[in-house]
Amino acid sequence: MSDQVSRRSFLKTTAAAGAFLGLGGAGCATLSGSSQLYKISLAEWSFNKALFAGEMDHLDFAKVTKREFGLDGVEYVNQFFKDKAGDSKYLKDMKDRADGEGVESLLIMVDGEGNLGDADSNSRTQAIQNHYKWISAAKYLGCHSIRVNAATGNVGSFEEQMKRAADGLSRLANFAASSGLNVIVENHGGLSSNGKWLSGVMAMVDLPNCGTLPDFGNFRIQGDEWYDRYQGVEELMPYAKAVSAKSHKFDADGNETETDYYRMMRIVLAAGYRGYVGVEFEGGEGAVMGIEKTVNLLRRVRVDLRASGEFS
Repeated sequence: MSDQVSRRSFLKTTAAAGAFLGLGGAGCATLSGSSQLYKISLAEWSFNKALFAGEMDHLDFAKVTKREFGLDGVEYVNQFFKDKAGDSKYLKDMKDRADGEGVESLLIMVDGEGNLGDADSNSRTQAIQNHYKWISAAKYLGCHSIRVNAATGNVGSFEEQMKRAADGLSRLANFAASSGLNVIVENHGGLSSNGKWLSGVMAMVDLPNCGTLPDFGNFRIQGDEWYDRYQGVEELMPYAKAVSAKSHKFDADGNETETDYYRMMRIVLAAGYRGYVGVEFEGGEGAVMGIEKTVNLLRRVRVDLRASGEFS
């Protein structure tokens, strides 16, 4: 929004004025040209509480991303338009709104469509087919990928689960190839949060349109068992077609308390990645405040790493 009055009016329409008023904007200043080591996008999951509560409309996501945070890339979550994958009118509205704001639709995060590594072959095939509609929707919206889960139901040995996940992903990626879409996998619990396992799955699939979406924070395998996040991201980056900058809490200096963003972004950039880095805030404070802090941190890291001369 161009002024504080319009900002307040907008926030009231999202039924979140009480939490949002009084916050300074994240600012729209961005690095341009060759000085940009990476772009910054926004994952819709950052607003999951407001969206689930009906306090925010999914169709306003592109507008919020651009006007409130000065970002020009969005990552949709299928849970917030679950029954609209085949609704051409609704998808056109999404596309028109994103295009109207000058926002690029990057990917759809797909959940709840079955286990692509299911131990039952029929269930695995059904899960693969359940994703087809999201590939079609992503193509229409202009996305480059759908994000899926390499879920196996935790049945079988390490190697058996790897083979089943590779089978499901290979078959889905082959289908997506005809639409020019990528199928990318996030570390998202279970064995997928084991960097060695998921990178092994990628090597087994060995298709140019099947890759990863490394998430900085999703390395809890089960219970209290965690995989080292820096090792995990390093193992997944050779296959990365997107990156998720997960955030929860910040200290007084604006640094994320669970992840060293300087260390993590050095890993990302050292792998040769120069695409979008998606903000995904999951903390307890207000979404706008958390997103702003994450965006500001990523911008600061980008400036500092560029100035250091480590990357070009």
